[in-house]
Amino acid sequence: MDADSGAQVIVEPPTPGGRRIRVGRESLGLARGPADLLEFLRRAGLDPDTVSLDDPDLFVWHGGGPDVWTAQEGS
Repeated sequence: MDADSGAQVIVEPPTPGGRRIRVGRESLGLARGPADLLEFLRRAGLDPDTVSLDDPDLFVWHGGGPDVWTAQEGS
């Protein structure tokens, strides 16, 4: 994966364990916070120093944006 590939990072809604991260159908893992997400992206070939978590061309956030990492009560 590279920043020019057009692939988007899908960040699923928060669960008690974190947020599932995927690119297309490939699961990158369960992130418990931004550091985990950036590590997954590094492993996928992106430079985490050049990634902006609020980039709508790269990320699709479900259930809250980059500041939401835990499930809300009653969710």
